Amino acid sequence: MLLIKSLLNFQHYLLAGIAVTLRSWFLPLLARFSFAAILLAYYWASALTKVDFETMSLTTGAYAQIFPQASAAVGYDVSQLGFFHSFVVALGTLAEFALPAMIVVGFMTRLAALGMIGFVLVQSITDIFGHQVDASTIGALFDRFPDAVILDQRLLWVTILMVIFVKGAGSLSLDHLFGLDKEDIHL
Repeated sequence: MLLIKSLLNFQHYLLAGIAVTLRSWFLPLLARFSFAAILLAYYWASALTKVDFETMSLTTGAYAQIFPQASAAVGYDVSQLGFFHSFVVALGTLAEFALPAMIVVGFMTRLAALGMIGFVLVQSITDIFGHQVDASTIGALFDRFPDAVILDQRLLWVTILMVIFVKGAGSLSLDHLFGLDKEDIHL
């Protein structure tokens, strides 16, 4: 019993020391790095499909991605869609460029992470109800298959974003440089 208690105490002091050393910079940096490695190119590639850079206008594909049923209903003549549709598509496209960049450089990072969480939720709802993806694409939590695009992958994405939202950008960020991010927020 004494041996087990000694091992547990050793483990506690060893790991507590490592955790204290890494606390202010490692987890936020790891979460931002993971976001950049996994999702930055994904979202920027998606955003690039939504802009015609020759005419500096939104593409028909942008409307089809964000409002699939409304776009189909007007035969993909997006000029028939209203201001609301144009506003949402423009804002969504801007968000796909700006929010990931803000997270990667660590600028207004908590707000950007919260925005990305909302973006992922809206993206998932659009995929399920707008694009009417099949059940295998949606997946199920607590099953033995970890590869569903919606529930499995996006839960992991949101988990990374929640770490960033809760912990902030960390000490290696523009937030820290400008004094915008405090490690502990007291409400």
